[in-house]
This record gives sequence, C-alpha cells and structure tokens, in this order.
Amino acid sequence: MKILNLTENLSHKASVVWEVISDISRTDWVPGVDKISLNEDTREFFMEGMGKIKEKIVLCDHENKVLKYSAIESPVELNHHLACIEISENEMGCDFKWTTEIDPEIYSSGIEQGMISSLKQLKKILNNQLP
Repeated sequence: MKILNLTENLSHKASVVWEVISDISRTDWVPGVDKISLNEDTREFFMEGMGKIKEKIVLCDHENKVLKYSAIESPVELNHHLACIEISENEMGCDFKWTTEIDPEIYSSGIEQGMISSLKQLKKILNNQLP
C-alpha cells in the first residue's frame, strides 16, 4: 500500500476552504469532473481519463473540518482506497492536508497527479482567478 501526502498552507480562513471541500457534490475544484450524483453517503461521477467512479463518504465532520472518502467502484480493481482531507486554522489562514492510501501502488502516480491538479484548481477558486 502506498500513502500519498499533500500539504499546503493556504492564506484563507479554514471555514472558507471547508465550504468548498465539504460540498461533496461540488465539481469546480476537481479537474475532469463535470457532474456528481449523490445518493445518501455515496457519490458517483465520470472522471476524464479514468471513467466512472463511485465513492463512499466515510466522514464529513463539519466541526473538525475532516472529509474522508473511499472509492468503492472504479474502472480498475482497487484493493484499498481511503482519502482524507483535513483543514485546520493557523495564524496565516489554514493548513490543508490531503492523504490518500492506495493499493495497488501502481495507481498512486495518477492519483497523486489528480490531487495536485485539484489543489491547484482549489487555490484558483479561493483566489478568484478562474476565467
């Protein structure tokens, strides 16, 4: 199993960042996803270059600003997938921490690139830099 970590200090209040992250049907910060369908604690979407993905929302904790989700269906066979995004306040804004556990490890590079591009897109949204 491979564990991917992506951390960044953002110059925005934790509540502002959490507003985007905790809206589990929001797609504008995830490149390659146009629409998310929700059914209770499950979201389903088509990701460009990957195909149809179904994720179970394991936790969406508004008080502690923690989102955990797991891919339960994907075009490739995954033995394990668990992602966690944590937002915590600091003096300059907030800390953004995104961890993903993935097995088999062969898919880690693609998932890591998706995490990096999503964080870049999130920063553009927070800085009102979208076209």
